[in-house]
Amino acid sequence: MKLFDDVNLVPNNEQRNECHDVNEQEHQENQSVGKTSSQQLARYVSDKQQIPLFPSSAPSSEILRNYENKFRRLRGKRLCSSETNSIGQQKISTEEIMRVAGATYIQYSSQWQNGFIISMHPYESSFMCLPDKGKKDVELAQFLFAAAERVGCQQFERARSLLLHCQSNSSSLGSSVQRVVFHFSQALRERLIKQIGGGVTTTALSRNMTRDRIEEFRRDYKSSLTCHQKLPFNQVAQFISVQTIVEHTASKIKIHLIDLSLGYGLMATVLMQALVERKEKPVELLKITAVGYGGRRGVLDEARRRLVSFAESLNLPFSFMIVIVEDIKEISEELFEIEDDEVVAVYAPNYLKNLMGSLDSLDHLMRVIRKIKPAIMVVVEVEASLNSTSFVNRFIESLFFYSALFDSTETCLSQNDESRMRLESVLSEGIRDLIVFDDTERTVRNVKIEVWRRFFARFKMVEIGFSKSSVYQGNMILRKFGCSNICTIVKNEKCLVIEWKGTPVHSISAWKFH
Repeated sequence: MKLFDDVNLVPNNEQRNECHDVNEQEHQENQSVGKTSSQQLARYVSDKQQIPLFPSSAPSSEILRNYENKFRRLRGKRLCSSETNSIGQQKISTEEIMRVAGATYIQYSSQWQNGFIISMHPYESSFMCLPDKGKKDVELAQFLFAAAERVGCQQFERARSLLLHCQSNSSSLGSSVQRVVFHFSQALRERLIKQIGGGVTTTALSRNMTRDRIEEFRRDYKSSLTCHQKLPFNQVAQFISVQTIVEHTASKIKIHLIDLSLGYGLMATVLMQALVERKEKPVELLKITAVGYGGRRGVLDEARRRLVSFAESLNLPFSFMIVIVEDIKEISEELFEIEDDEVVAVYAPNYLKNLMGSLDSLDHLMRVIRKIKPAIMVVVEVEASLNSTSFVNRFIESLFFYSALFDSTETCLSQNDESRMRLESVLSEGIRDLIVFDDTERTVRNVKIEVWRRFFARFKMVEIGFSKSSVYQGNMILRKFGCSNICTIVKNEKCLVIEWKGTPVHSISAWKFH
């Protein structure tokens, strides 16, 4: 029985050619795995950078064995550590709980009958020292693994009973493990209904719901600001980006920043303060151009008012322009009104991933940016491989990634914080998009820095390393948050990766054009 169709990410031949460089390696690996023997496959999965498709003829109980490398580091490892919710103090992470659950599920999967077993082996060293709550979390996560496996194999009755157990024992207001299980089981249930043909939200309507949920959060300035102030990721990325932009525009007195995802302009305020402190060549003009879609006009107008007022308080000459388009293909060099004596910097925070589903749009944007010839382009993206054509691959990768995110919200935000609830509702939409829909239906298409490197190489972009000052700025923010031992900045060749308890969350890379 063929469990997964090996289909392309884009709907037509022209777009397949456009994304060839981005997806060629994954496609070739997926094709080769289906032809290997079990011994070759075991060697293949030792590569932690790429999780392959399992041969379509494999029985359902074998599927998760492909991901044994994901759990291997916890085999026989005692997870004893001080249990505390204080930020900055180590405790067993949500992702580690998921890895223990995955390892034990693989080890004892043959004992599952209709999805139910005594799932905790009394002498399993990996969790002997776990508190009772931790053991219950591992058991609950095992049911989630079993449910996902049966949904993937379209074993509908078993999947339904497993998902009922998951939903009965999890909550959107529970622990981080319970919240992850709750949102993933909700998405699995919707995928199951879709597979059965019992009716599910249409793809177009689903995309609108996801977009509306995200836009609602963005328009909620209070929640956005709270998350910005209490979660370290955005501030770390912004301070590193600002330092890098300042360094690469130091020789010019007129600076033009093109921000592809300005939001409320919090990064711009940091840039303004940094430029005011520049004494050797005082800035004569800072111009910011914000790019947005029609529905973003209100947020950008509010950002304009705030930034103009802030610039006046700093006595910084300032100009703000908004470029609104309905489609990114409408973007042109002329819209940015670049003067000959300006130095241009481009800032793309968590934006390019939105164009991965339309490679011709992404190509168009990059061609326009190349014509602009910026002195520096700083790109911030999610550092996760969530673009696989395989449902099982996406489930495993997204489970570990979102486990890290929910772990961070539990650590940094209080249990009943309204901002946390709003943020996690947005994260839930991302989970739903990844789990319920396949291939061209999906809007979430995060890829790792290695894929972006191959893509940017097509436009003759050269990756630039970060200075010690930039790294220092990021680490300074982590010390301010008091979480420098659990949220860290690591190097991946020339780019920087922000990790939460060892799980990559965001990459920050800087680029120049030949």
